[in-house]
Formats: sequence, C-alpha cells, structure tokens
Amino acid sequence: MKRDSRLSGVLHVLLHMAEVGTPMTSDALAKMMKTNPVVIRRVLAGLREHQLVCSEKGHGGGWKLCRELDTITLHDIYQALDEPTLLAMGNRTESPGCLVEEAVNNALNNAFAEAEALLLARFRTVTLAQLSADFHQRMQARGFSGTHEHSLFPDDSPADAE
Repeated sequence: MKRDSRLSGVLHVLLHMAEVGTPMTSDALAKMMKTNPVVIRRVLAGLREHQLVCSEKGHGGGWKLCRELDTITLHDIYQALDEPTLLAMGNRTESPGCLVEEAVNNALNNAFAEAEALLLARFRTVTLAQLSADFHQRMQARGFSGTHEHSLFPDDSPADAE
C-alpha cells in the first residue's frame, strides 16, 4: 500500500524555504524535491489559502513563508493539506450483520479514533521552529557550519552542501 508522504514533503519544502529566507521559485523547489513545478505550485497554493506561505510575482519573486516558524504547527500544515488520512488500516466490511465483524470493527474503530486523537494532539504541539532547531543541531553534530544549501543536482555530495 502506498503511503501519503505529502506532509513530510511539505515540511521539507517549508524548512528549506525558511533556511533560504528569500522567495524561492517553484522550479527551484521542484528540483530540490525531484518533482514537477506544477505539483509544488498546487501544494503551495493550498498553503497560501491557509496563510502559511505567500507568493511574489516578477523578478526576484517566488514563494516564501509568511508566518514565523514558531507560529506554524504540524497541525496547521496537516489542515492545509485537507487532512489526509492518518492511518492506512481499515475495517473489514464484507459481512454486514455479522456480530463478530461488528465487535471487531467496534474495537478497531475505538483504537483508530484514540490513535488519531493522540497524533493530532501531538501535531498541535510541534512547530516548524522545533524542526528547524533539530535540523541545525544535526548539522552542527556532523561538523557543518553556516547555512544549509540543498543540493539541486543529484551528483553533488553531502560535503558540497556546507
């Protein structure tokens, strides 16, 4: 079963945008994420509707964060992505009226609801500022200094990203 990695991908894009600090084109973001610029524009347009990113037209324009990192939570981004399904598991529904199936589905539904509530509560407490701080700690632990520049070319080695 294919997993929905949009939340992870959007977090990746937003943290790179925060690192650069200037507007980034959808072409540059698409190269970083190895996807099509149309995909980037579509996703960022949804984030713009939730006032997480802004876009500027013209020379020097592009996409940028329009809120501070400590004011954007994983839950904000999850909502901007139209609340994708959190759990890939579901119930068997081939035998309507089967009391065993009803008991199993009831137990699973309760567990799924509790798990989703716990995950969404956690999403509300994690900010992009926390992810950025974690990223910077990881860079420092690996001996990188300065700012991070994501490789736009697949042949670049991690050492070239200093």
